[in-house]
Amino acid sequence: MTKTRGMLTLDQLKGMVAQGEIETVLAGFTDHYGRLMGKRFDAEMFVDEIAKHGGHACDYLLTVDMEMEPVPGYKFANWELGYGDVHMVPDMGTLRLATWLDKTAFVVCDVKSEKTHDFVDVAPRTILRRQIDAAKKAGYVGYAGTELEHYLFQTSYRQAAQQDFRNLEPAGWYLEDYHMLQGTRTESFHASARRHLKLSGVPVENSKGEWGKGQHELNVRFAEVLEMADRHVVFKQCLKEIAESMGMSVTFMAKFAADGAGSSCHIHFSLWRDGKNAFAGGPDAFKYFLGGWIAHVPDVMVFYAPTVNSYKRYVDGSWAPTRLAWSNDNRTAGFRIVGSGNSQRIECRIPGADCNPYLALAASLASGLDGIANKIEPPEVFVGDIYQAKNLPRVPYTLSDAIDLFEKSAFAKKMFGEAVHGHYTHFYRTEAQAYDRAVTDWERRRYFERI
Repeated sequence: MTKTRGMLTLDQLKGMVAQGEIETVLAGFTDHYGRLMGKRFDAEMFVDEIAKHGGHACDYLLTVDMEMEPVPGYKFANWELGYGDVHMVPDMGTLRLATWLDKTAFVVCDVKSEKTHDFVDVAPRTILRRQIDAAKKAGYVGYAGTELEHYLFQTSYRQAAQQDFRNLEPAGWYLEDYHMLQGTRTESFHASARRHLKLSGVPVENSKGEWGKGQHELNVRFAEVLEMADRHVVFKQCLKEIAESMGMSVTFMAKFAADGAGSSCHIHFSLWRDGKNAFAGGPDAFKYFLGGWIAHVPDVMVFYAPTVNSYKRYVDGSWAPTRLAWSNDNRTAGFRIVGSGNSQRIECRIPGADCNPYLALAASLASGLDGIANKIEPPEVFVGDIYQAKNLPRVPYTLSDAIDLFEKSAFAKKMFGEAVHGHYTHFYRTEAQAYDRAVTDWERRRYFERI
């Protein structure tokens, strides 16, 4: 297999460090939100010590909220246990250049126990690894692509925060889906993103304007499931840091504004066996994987839509799916079948751009594999406008609804284990409760004078 441009071996890194071409190595993993956490290592320290022995990070990173506050109620890490360390173990197969930064390389780490050196069960990358192992036992290799949409603003991150995220200047001022002219106006940003991604081990397909003002989509090549999740993480970090360097900002919120299009993370998925696409080689793998994936959406919706904001995206007629059905090349469906032969795949249009890719892909794979194992039949193919089909089951309306379904799900508990199930039930419940206690601009506008 041809090596992807921008990927490095340890020997290549050592040579670049010796020549002064690399001075810093970023080593990190995602927390539950999908944020990249980790350390910047001196490059010589990395090649001498960290590459072989790994590094350390506080275990509270897998229990904190968005504001980095330690949250009580977790069994994995808490004040009583003293918030010790976890072991950050570099996956050297992910070592790559980070060309958008000066003289920098980047590696994704697995999170392991400091005491037992086993994978930490509740770490997002571990959760995906477990489902990949289950697929291998069944004789399959999963391939996926994640299509991320984002909004780009002329306003810098710092200025946006100073403005309390109001009155931001979008990079475009009209709906620009596929518009070449409007795309030219943001080409300084997107050309830089395409170039740096390609040079940093994330092969790029294309970029285009999307349906919102300043909204864009930049697609990267599909890959095996774990590699795709890693590419997704590098993608988001790269775009955010390029925006920072240009005095701009980019958001992956699922719904930035009530009157604008949401931003999705469409997941394209196929199973392969013996070097061939199992979805094309026989109807059963495709049919039952699809059946399981659809059937278990309610069980794992929190992994596709992890924030309160996620659920604002599911509006009829907005290009976001609102009902559980499948169709052939129909963008009103939650599940769209595209391609043929070895390119045949299932596109799930439910996840938002705010999803953690490890968790969303783990949920997808677990659901489909259960469909194959238990021969879960999909519903009849739908033809027409699914938004008008009021008799179809709907995605959950709120994060709280989705948490209730996840908490009660025997499937989720079985597929991910009791420890993971309890940990993430608490995580999402804490997120929903934080919103329930907040006072919003909407409330002030509605009630300040007229209540």
